[in-house]
Amino acid sequence: MPEESNIQIPGVPASEPASLEEPTTPREPLPPKPDQQGPEAVSPTGSPTGAPATARAQSGQYLTTAQGLRLGDTDHSLKAGSRGPILLQDHHLREKITHFDHERIPERVVHARGAGAHGVFRSYGTAANITRAGFLAKDVETPVFVRFSTVLGSRGSADTVRDTRGFSTKFYTDEGTYDLVGNNIPVFFIQDGIKFPDIIHAGKPHPDREIPQAQSAHDTFWDFVSLHTEAQAHTMWNMSDRGIPRSFRTMEGFGVHTFRFLNAEGKTTLVKLHWKPKQGVHSLVWEEAQIINGMDPDFHRRDLADSIEAGAFPEWELGVQTFPDNEDQMFEGISLLDPTKFVPEELAPVQPIGIMTLNANPTNYFAETEQVAFHPGHLVPGIDVTNDPLLQVRLFSYLDTQISRLGGPNFAQIPINRPQAPVNDMLRDGMHQQAVHGGAAPYHPNSLDGGCPFLAGQDVGAFIDVPEELAASIKERKNPASFSDHYSQVRLFFRSLTPAEQDHVIQAYTFELGKCYEKAIRERQLLALANVDKDLCAAVAKGLGMPAPAATEDVPDSEPSPALSQLGKTWPVAGRVVGIVADQGSDLAAVNAARNALNAQGMVPLVIAPAGGYLGQEGDGGVPVQRTYLTARSTEFDAIIVAGAATPAPDATQGRDAKAGEPGASADPRVVLMLSEAFRHAKALGVWGQGTAALDAAGIPSGAAGVVSADGAEELVPQLAQLLASHRVWERFPAEG
Repeated sequence: MPEESNIQIPGVPASEPASLEEPTTPREPLPPKPDQQGPEAVSPTGSPTGAPATARAQSGQYLTTAQGLRLGDTDHSLKAGSRGPILLQDHHLREKITHFDHERIPERVVHARGAGAHGVFRSYGTAANITRAGFLAKDVETPVFVRFSTVLGSRGSADTVRDTRGFSTKFYTDEGTYDLVGNNIPVFFIQDGIKFPDIIHAGKPHPDREIPQAQSAHDTFWDFVSLHTEAQAHTMWNMSDRGIPRSFRTMEGFGVHTFRFLNAEGKTTLVKLHWKPKQGVHSLVWEEAQIINGMDPDFHRRDLADSIEAGAFPEWELGVQTFPDNEDQMFEGISLLDPTKFVPEELAPVQPIGIMTLNANPTNYFAETEQVAFHPGHLVPGIDVTNDPLLQVRLFSYLDTQISRLGGPNFAQIPINRPQAPVNDMLRDGMHQQAVHGGAAPYHPNSLDGGCPFLAGQDVGAFIDVPEELAASIKERKNPASFSDHYSQVRLFFRSLTPAEQDHVIQAYTFELGKCYEKAIRERQLLALANVDKDLCAAVAKGLGMPAPAATEDVPDSEPSPALSQLGKTWPVAGRVVGIVADQGSDLAAVNAARNALNAQGMVPLVIAPAGGYLGQEGDGGVPVQRTYLTARSTEFDAIIVAGAATPAPDATQGRDAKAGEPGASADPRVVLMLSEAFRHAKALGVWGQGTAALDAAGIPSGAAGVVSADGAEELVPQLAQLLASHRVWERFPAEG
């Protein structure tokens, strides 16, 4: 039996292997892959149907029209003779082409580039004292669908750009659908939603050339944020490693706003919501991200799907920071209604209230990930909004957006959006109505339908708009005084980072501002950095070849928040991808031992060889090959083991592969490039046997930090796992800051 049967390598495209010849025996469509799941098969109005989730998939053995008419040919249009014009009566051609012409719907203005997954949320019950939300009661399990996304890029942009990521979760609770629509950064660019078109217009590609795509490294973005200094808080987070996450699986999520919880006794508590990844918060380095954008622009969505297919299910704990619901809605001098502010965890610890596991990939990207519709106004009893001026505008904007994108007001009837709770809303008709409503009286009150539907009382789960006393006020366009501090938290964030992370921030600002054409914009942003940190400003100014200005504001210092740093902790290694460079001269028994040892710890081992197929004999201790020297690149791997000399492969010629370099090299230049990249990206490297020759060819010192050697897999894999638990070997390169 082939060795690969014991190890699940993700990436299989279908639920059954393809045949060499075109199949001709009629059969039903293939079932979904084991890692795939569709939306629950409830009716358009939320009633259980008892049907499997696959009931909405196409069925039947034969090709048909949309009306079920079987077809005998779909390769040729109906013509007036084989060389004649196509006839207008070709109903199949017209249906096929017309549907194709209308396959695309308007993409999201923001968050267009996304990936999604199904899962389950299990509540710990620890929030039951602060909210009456049923899905947060002890041990309640709730189906969820999560969509991750980038903000600025189009649907066709790359994954690993420097950008904010969306992290939105749809909870299908038995009290109605609850949407937690968040980001991977806890603060936002603006304080008032009226500015949202401005920040997005500034960040999007320039309107004359439609470039640069999915980037903030251009004049219009930095023009806006340097003039509108409340944006400096979010910008600092984005210039940190948080702006280029390693994976959706290693990314925090935040509700951004302050929400109000209401418990069974009617007491209210203000809360901020956090998703904490069980695998820790990890990022890419900038050069690595740039390489990935060219080598594999689908890196993040592929990583999410592959991890689920491989059984390394991503997990996050949901936590809350809680605050008294006092009159001024301040906490420790921080305005809880200002979305550009966060509350350090040292002041208000994040208390875990449940865990989410993503355990199934979508069956169809368009039907699920593209059509899923989130809205911060999708609430359940026990959770209410606050007067955060950004949240207030989002409550309008999201609903308006869904009506435009999804063809009308009935978007909640699309399968991925259907509530899994009874729906009796008295809403009727409209584009794409899928429910068949009965009754004669869609109004309230009525007697013709027996009074149904009835208004619910609090005792049967009615939503309660929390009564809030409003002080005497003047109608005005104005922010409270607490919103005027634009720099203290930016300084707090930067000074809470380790020196290595601060170096990355300096590099990010220097790169981004170096891409701006206008000198005045660079000067203006340096003025903002001077108010944040003198050394940060000086380092960026030096990289730009400009003088560092003096601060113009007296910004108070505060204690650093260690929770803001991603470094210094250890995390589980499940789902990490390890490349094993091997060839026919390698100890294949040791290679198989390494594969099995990595797989036993939940990691994904991928063998990299001169050519595809097998090293050795298939079924007789041979090693299956997943990558070749041509197809592999360092960016796919979290660590690399070198188990062979990596002598040049037969295709190591520049005519075949420009990366192959000049002839006469002792090691394959593509392996040398892969190892040198991994080394400078601070990744762990392991070696045994003849593999030391490849390290030597790459100029990698054997005693460098994070480079381990051993006699074989039993000794090497535990050392490698220990290094991977810290994500990267940052001590390899001392920080400049």
